[in-house]
Parts: sequence; structure tokens; C-alpha cells
Amino acid sequence: MKELSWKDPDIRHELARLKALKPFCYGLTNYVAANLSANVLLAVGAGPAIGTAMDWPAVFGRHAHAVWINAASLMSCGPEDIRLAARSAHEAGVPWVLDPVAVGAGAPAYDAVVKSLLEFRPTAIRGNASELIALAGGQGGGQGVETTMTSDQAVPFLENVAASIGTVAAVSGPVDYITDGRVTYAVGGGDVRLTQVTGAGCSLGALMAAMLAGAQDRMMAVAAAHAVYAEAAERAQPAVGTGSFAVAFLDQLSLLNPLEE
Repeated sequence: MKELSWKDPDIRHELARLKALKPFCYGLTNYVAANLSANVLLAVGAGPAIGTAMDWPAVFGRHAHAVWINAASLMSCGPEDIRLAARSAHEAGVPWVLDPVAVGAGAPAYDAVVKSLLEFRPTAIRGNASELIALAGGQGGGQGVETTMTSDQAVPFLENVAASIGTVAAVSGPVDYITDGRVTYAVGGGDVRLTQVTGAGCSLGALMAAMLAGAQDRMMAVAAAHAVYAEAAERAQPAVGTGSFAVAFLDQLSLLNPLEE
């Protein structure tokens, strides 16, 4: 297992590549997380569009540089919308990220729809430990959108999911783990207050999508999203409370310079 951080040249290269590309990223996410997700993308130089207006899922799903689908978007759109966006991205070869929010928390009809998206071979999957363990067929024990498991407990399940469907799977926690089923990266750092800002995990899925746009090394692109997130959170630590931390985190994300010494 290899440990990665902002200090690694490969991580900084991925951020520099993103900033140069300025990718258009299309997302379906819940209305709680939409604002932060858009601001996270804008902070790194990407261009977001969020929602299911008219024929967006089909058109933007095919023509965006990358797509992310947060399953909790089912709060405001139907299963056919998220399946259409996933299918459109998959058929067009557009990288897309699945965030299976609250899978395994005891809502079987919801779980069935989310798991059906695996048919469209997400490029990457991210979530907390309970969600990803449940997605892999284990007992995640999630309580709503919160995890009751630790990220290290999820690693074997991540490896199985990644290897079985040919994706990159990533779990968030005190240490984040990213795997393709063969190689596993670990990214530490960050700040616990990320768990106290609504939509912070969901927005990481958006950043993963942006990093995957045009990526040659998809594992490194996903790892870079986590390392960049952790670095911005660490630099925001002087903030006093969770509200000012959320603003400081976005500030630091926008200020990260891949060419800094």
C-alpha cells in the first residue's frame, strides 16, 4: 500500500492538468449538496452544471468532460433520470463517478435503484465505509447517510468491487483508501470538520469527476482528488468553527498552486 499526499509530484501534476483543461462537469446530486459541489468545482477551475432540466441527462451525460451521480439526487428526480445520465456517459465513454449515498441504511427500493447503476460501469465509486461495504454485498450498518464502520474495515470490500467491475473504488475516513483491486493508495490528513459540513463528502465526488476528465492514470486522478481535498482542509484549520471552516476550506482549495515550492 502506497501513501500519497499533496507533496507528491504526481498529485500536483493532476491538479495542474485539471486547471489547464477546465473541464465541464455534469452532476446529479441532492439539493443539500449542490451548492457546495458547484463551488468546489469552480474553486479548482472546472465548470459545473447540476440537475435534470429537460434533456440534460442525455445531452450533458454524453458531452460533458466528466459526470458524477450522487444517488441522493433521487430526492428530486426519478430513477429514469439517473439511469439515463449513467447510460449516456457510459455509452459515450465519458468518465463518471457514482456516490451511493445511504445504500445499506434500510431502504431496499432505493438500494435496488442505486445498485442497478453498476450496470453502466462507473469509472470510479466513492462513499463512506458503511455505504461501500453494503454496495459490495456486506452488512454496512449505515445510519441514514452516516457510517458506523471505519475506512480500513471497508478496504477488502473496495478491492472486491473494484476488481469485479473494473472500477476505482475510494472510501473516505480518517485515512482515505483508493484501489483498483490490485493496487491500493492511502491518503491521510484533512480535518474532522469536513464531516460537519453538509455536502462535503458529496462534493468530493464532484472533484473526483473533474480529476478524471482527460486522465491517463485514473487511480492517480482519484487519489489526487482526495489529497487535494485533505490539503485544503488542513490549511483551513485555523478557522474557529464549522461555518468559517467551510468558507476557509473553499478559499484554500481555490488557492492551491501545483507549482508552489
